[in-house]
Amino acid sequence: MHAVKLIPERGVATFCAQYVEGFLSVGPLNRAVKREETPLHYCCSQNSDEELCDKLFLLPTLALCSSCSPQNQVDSYDMTVSNDIGEVLLVKIEKRKYWVHDDWYCKYITIKTPSGEYKEFPCYRWITDDKEIELRDGKARLPRDDHTQLAKQHRRRELEERQKSYRWKEWHPGFPLSIDANYHKDLPRDIQFDTEKGVDFVLNYSKAMENLYVNRFMHMFQSSWSDFADFEKIFVRITNTISEYVMQHWQEDFMFGYQFLNGCNPVIFEKCNKLPDKFPVTNDMVEICLERKLTLEEEIKEGNIYLADYKIMDGVPANSTDPCTMQYLTAPICLLYNNSKQKLIPIAIQLKQEPGPENPIFLPTDSKYDWLLAKTWVRSSDFQVHQTVTHLLKTHLISEVFGIALYRQFPAVHPLFKLLVPHVRFTIAINTKAREQLICECGLFDKANGTGGGGHVRLVQRAMEDLTYRSLCFPQAIMMRGVESTEKLPYYYYRDDSLKVWDAVQGFVTEVVNIYYDDDEAVQMDIELQAFVKDVFVYGLKDNKKTGFPKSLKTIQKLIEYLTMIIFTTSCQHAAVNFGQLFLGMYPDEHFIEKPVKEAMENFQKHLQEISQHIALRNKDKKLPYYYASPDRIPNSVAV
Repeated sequence: MHAVKLIPERGVATFCAQYVEGFLSVGPLNRAVKREETPLHYCCSQNSDEELCDKLFLLPTLALCSSCSPQNQVDSYDMTVSNDIGEVLLVKIEKRKYWVHDDWYCKYITIKTPSGEYKEFPCYRWITDDKEIELRDGKARLPRDDHTQLAKQHRRRELEERQKSYRWKEWHPGFPLSIDANYHKDLPRDIQFDTEKGVDFVLNYSKAMENLYVNRFMHMFQSSWSDFADFEKIFVRITNTISEYVMQHWQEDFMFGYQFLNGCNPVIFEKCNKLPDKFPVTNDMVEICLERKLTLEEEIKEGNIYLADYKIMDGVPANSTDPCTMQYLTAPICLLYNNSKQKLIPIAIQLKQEPGPENPIFLPTDSKYDWLLAKTWVRSSDFQVHQTVTHLLKTHLISEVFGIALYRQFPAVHPLFKLLVPHVRFTIAINTKAREQLICECGLFDKANGTGGGGHVRLVQRAMEDLTYRSLCFPQAIMMRGVESTEKLPYYYYRDDSLKVWDAVQGFVTEVVNIYYDDDEAVQMDIELQAFVKDVFVYGLKDNKKTGFPKSLKTIQKLIEYLTMIIFTTSCQHAAVNFGQLFLGMYPDEHFIEKPVKEAMENFQKHLQEISQHIALRNKDKKLPYYYASPDRIPNSVAV
């Protein structure tokens, strides 16, 4: 049985609750609900002039049976109270443990007072064991908005309990701090996946191999291939138009260059202002590739030369976990040319960082397969950096830092908790599963990646040395790389689409922030916000001043930028280098109840819809459409 205790005003109050996930269902009044005679204590308040004074009341328990009717059902119950107890401040839910596993998930509780007012108390939490949960109504409040001792104590107790459950831990030296949990089952119930089967990396890996028919070709990976047609055989199950087009053109230079712009790792290349000494490309080497009758130096000055430098790979050990299979890594440098047709093409490749006789520069004028092999080495290094740095570190691990700090420093009533919590949904859970099965010793990385066996750890450690706050603020990141010009790079769709999404997110965040923060002083005086920002920097990022992450926020403008960066990183940036499920702008859990915020959400959704329509129109009839940063394909959070 599950007891729900609430304090309505005098007269008859209507109680409604919705329960999901199949763990609790509420049946008809005559067979699912009964009154218990044991009085229970409860907190509320009573008006006294303009002050609210705390009071305790004794009320009968409303007991709910957990096995009577289907999930997602909403039922209403009347409770009559003779006292005039004033405003309802808290609703307390109590669960009593029985011999069967009967955890249940409560979405919200709504109370209709005798005056006809509806008050909603969001929950969106699992009720487990013999525990009590106290819920405040859905109105968002900053710390300064709570004046009663009861409200202040409730905020403090909630954070104290959270900080006991959400603890920082160093999983590996040089990594951002993560959650203190070795296994998914050790996580707080509220952030666990509903079922672990969907995120079992080992099971999903086996299914993927089976679905692609790759298992029947596994013997091909244990020996050298005799023909490039062997490569095509392993993809017999991929039949969509884009993949077929890529299979037909993957060896061509334009396709190689296009992947730097709009592939799964479109953040590596940058504008070349001067050739590095370690990459001694001469004009004579590439003159045949330059179409504007300019020298290489002149092309650089015109802004037509770009560089992809994989120096982070230098010295990273190759996977040696299988003594029967030798694996190799390299740290290439690739020179890219934006030709007269505005297509980015490779014109020189050096496979190692230090020049010399044993490290030649490969050119398009070399033999077909020498040049193709050089490009393949670049693509191999790009894959390693993408998986470990762009994807794992800069979306998954950094998003977990935001998520842990969020639960530790913001109570559920804080407007920024309500704003950010949809964007860290399941992030801590997916990362815990990754540490359990994917990037751990003898995990899938060791089996499937060239950097397995410790190389991937080294990559994250090196990338952490260069991780900066500015690099996560998308407009600044684009300018730092010198790739902001739409005139110079007109087909850089990742940049164009992501900037539109950044602006949309920033506009939404601005509306929400302006509802709750009147001025810069309000930002500075929000002790919970300042504790959150400090937690991210001091603990999550180990007080590393090189990152440039702020330790505090002092203005509304900086707060807007910080929140936009978090939402963008956990949604659009992750989508651009991966894929997702619950899309940006969709908020099925109604943490906010205020009308101005709901209007801001509607504006945000309309803006995102306009961006999606623009992208769909642009992609129409394109052989290589780009939709990874289309809002209708961007997940709200890092959950896969």
